[in-house]
Amino acid sequence: MDAQHEEQFRVFALSRWPRLVRTAYLLTGDRHEAEDLVQIALTKAYRSWRRVQRSDNADAYVRQILVTCNKDRFRKKRVATWLTAALPEQSVAADPVARSEERQRLMWALSTLPRRQRAVVVLRYWEDLPESEVAEILGCSPGTVKSQASKALGKLRAVLSADALTAVQGGSR
Repeated sequence: MDAQHEEQFRVFALSRWPRLVRTAYLLTGDRHEAEDLVQIALTKAYRSWRRVQRSDNADAYVRQILVTCNKDRFRKKRVATWLTAALPEQSVAADPVARSEERQRLMWALSTLPRRQRAVVVLRYWEDLPESEVAEILGCSPGTVKSQASKALGKLRAVLSADALTAVQGGSR
C-alpha cells in the first residue's frame, strides 16, 4: 500500500475506533474481546483497503467485517461461549455513562439475548442503521431483521421488568 492510502486508512481507523469498539462491546459483552475484535476487523479492512474505499459506504463495509469476525469467533472456538449475567470489571478510565446502574442492567439484559437477536438490536438501535442495512450486514431479509428485533425487544422488556420487580422487592439478581 502506498503512503497516501496508508495515511487514509490510519485516519479512518483512528476516527472510527471508539464507535467500532462500542459496537463490538455490545456484540461481545466484554471490553477486551471487543478491542481484539476491532483490531481483527481493522486488520482485514487494511488488507483490502482499496476495496473498502471503493465501496459506497466504508463504515458499513467495516461494520460488516466486524459482525462477520464476531460470528467467526464462535465458529473457531467450537466451544459454546455463554454470556453471563455478571458484568465485566470496569476499567478505571471507563466513561461515566458505563458506570450507571441503568446501563449495567441494560447490558445484563442484552447479554441474555441469542447472538443473532443481540446483533440486530446493536446494529438497529445502537448504531441506528436502517433495517435494510442490518439485513445486508447479517445476510438475511429485512423481514427477518424485523421479527428478530421484535422478539429481542419483547425479551428485553420482560427481562428488565422482572429485574426491576426483583430490585423493588429487595431480592438479588
